Amino acid sequence: MSDSTSTARSRVFDVDAIRADFPILKRKVNGQDLVYLDNAASSQKPSHVIQSLVDYYEQTNSNVHRGVHTLSIEATDAYEMARTKVATFINAPRSEEVIWTRNTSESLNLVAATWAEANVAEGDNIVITAMEHHSNIVPWQQLAFKKGAELRYLSHNDDGVIDLAGAGSVIDSRTKLVSATHMSNVLGTINPIAELAAMAHEVGAVILVDAAQSVPHMPVDVQALDADFLCFSAHKMLGPTGIGVLWGRYELLDAMPPYMFGGDMILEVTYEDANWNDLPYKFEAGTPNIADAIATGAAVDYLSELGMDNVWKHEQELTAYAMEQILSMGNVKVLGPQDPALRGGVISFIHDTIHPHDLGTALDQQGIAIRTGHHCAMPLVRSFDVVAAARASFYIYNTKSEVDALVNGISETEGYFSR
Repeated sequence: MSDSTSTARSRVFDVDAIRADFPILKRKVNGQDLVYLDNAASSQKPSHVIQSLVDYYEQTNSNVHRGVHTLSIEATDAYEMARTKVATFINAPRSEEVIWTRNTSESLNLVAATWAEANVAEGDNIVITAMEHHSNIVPWQQLAFKKGAELRYLSHNDDGVIDLAGAGSVIDSRTKLVSATHMSNVLGTINPIAELAAMAHEVGAVILVDAAQSVPHMPVDVQALDADFLCFSAHKMLGPTGIGVLWGRYELLDAMPPYMFGGDMILEVTYEDANWNDLPYKFEAGTPNIADAIATGAAVDYLSELGMDNVWKHEQELTAYAMEQILSMGNVKVLGPQDPALRGGVISFIHDTIHPHDLGTALDQQGIAIRTGHHCAMPLVRSFDVVAAARASFYIYNTKSEVDALVNGISETEGYFSR
């Protein structure tokens, strides 16, 4: 991005200028202008991020931490600079606390296989919310089975808001870990992480935050949240697929055993034994995903230039407008908080007479991309006595006119199915 562009964006959030940075938004689908409303699954990528991948492979392509030649030094510098950018973005105290993983799912599994494996024992309990993604349910189910521990769930009301008053009877002296989504990928609910962290720490437990849906959309400060671990994926925040982040408190990460073994996570190897490298490299075995880490840094640059307060304000305004328009249809039920102030830019809904898959297919014919299904949160969706829901999710490049296109598309689909 040019300096002039950066300066302009720091003064005003210009959606039209932002849209011009995303090549895919110029595409037509089934003869219609693309309306991309599946951002909770994966965001689109600006030219700035795409070009960073091209530049790496055309100019710098080399392994990191292993060479003294120019290309290796340049690649290492860019790779570690990206780590520093991520640390600054989430206000981590130290860049060594940022671990590159493949995605949020791997980050959660890393904590389960290392910290939790060492610290959860028979009779202990792990507490999660009832609105978790499968990636924040299944690892704890499996660990509980293995350890003879109990998996407990924090309940929520009909609007999808956690019952904090009742949480005190769930989190107790045998709780070792509280693991909660910051923002639900189905309900859009923004959970009170700082309050949950205080409750966890009061009984000596640690808290892990699934921030896959929050870090891309709102200011996130790991110190203000008082989190112990926090994880997210680059592909949901303008970055490439196949790379994610685990942040953890230094003292916790330092005490944890490695997750995988191989090159670069080793300090010394003999025929008899091995010693592990320092943080963060202890958890990054083998040749890392260099290009995508650098591109993640480029995505952080882009979002930082926009300003996360501006990003969040845009999405709150768009979500409030979308909630009003969708609820006005009368034959659509929205899952989660009805108050837009309590949710992020994710709206899952159920039509009275049209199956979500039929609705999604019909909207695709109009160039509108939404998500349908259980959204990798099957227990949550089934708790509403349905097997699937439609979901529209918004980001920096979405507009009110696209919300109008969605609502009109639903109306047209109703007309088709009423023939």
